[in-house]
Amino acid sequence: MLLHPAYDTLFKPPAGIMFDQVIEFANAHWRDAIEILILGAAVYYGYRYFRATRGARILSGLVLLFIILTLLSQILQLAVIGWLIKSFSVFLAIAMVVIFQPELRRALAEIGSHRLFSFTETKRERLELLHETVMALSKKRFGALIAIERGISLNPYLETGVELDCQFSMEAVLAIFHPKGALHDGGMILRQDRILGSGCVFPVSQRELADRSVGLRHRAGMGVTEESDAIAIVISEETGGISLTHNGKLEKDLNEEIFKERLHELLFQKPDEHEDDTAEQLESENRQPADSDSDLVSYQKPRGASAQGAE
Repeated sequence: MLLHPAYDTLFKPPAGIMFDQVIEFANAHWRDAIEILILGAAVYYGYRYFRATRGARILSGLVLLFIILTLLSQILQLAVIGWLIKSFSVFLAIAMVVIFQPELRRALAEIGSHRLFSFTETKRERLELLHETVMALSKKRFGALIAIERGISLNPYLETGVELDCQFSMEAVLAIFHPKGALHDGGMILRQDRILGSGCVFPVSQRELADRSVGLRHRAGMGVTEESDAIAIVISEETGGISLTHNGKLEKDLNEEIFKERLHELLFQKPDEHEDDTAEQLESENRQPADSDSDLVSYQKPRGASAQGAE
């Protein structure tokens, strides 16, 4: 259908004019868009954080009361109430800081402990504390199973135990794994410097091992590392021996120096890089004879001596 040439001139503005108008509008209001995004994100994440706290009802009540009084003062033109709201807004803000002091401190602590703000020195301090705690468990011969979460969440296993969510400390770990404690039989889950829970049930590895001395605690450590990229530390209740498991592999009876060195390598190494190295080791071990104990790695005595001991 042919239209009169004047139609384009009257009803269709040139494309260049529309593009210029969009650019002009964007230049004039881009700051407003950023401000709306920042305020929206702050309100959303603030709501998500405070809704699970004990002060959520107090906050909801204060916000609802403030909104109702503000609307009433504007709709009904109540000058006195409007003046009171403006005058007491500063005192209300200070009161909210006092009321929600624990929640605000926790939020700031979580921001400070984020990966973007974490430093190598802090990681080294955690490693030293973990090393000292494992040595104390070994000397006291407290049987223990500790899973360190990395990239894959261990929350499904946390649901099988008792949720603690407390700061990691040597005293807390020794109390949990005391032989007469109620949670000493299960596994502990660590996330950075927090004890998420204890008494957790981990899947037991079904691999066939030549060493019959490997018990259920060691097999559970192997099982949780088969299902995730976690690192598990196992302390034997009978001998106090220290073992490490990762990617389903068990490094048994490590001395203090080698344990610290291996723990440093595993914790400071990226999970994907470590998986590549482990895949190469598995390939080489698959070419070994079937009689060899390919699932156990010992750093304290030669392979031949460990085979004789197993026999």
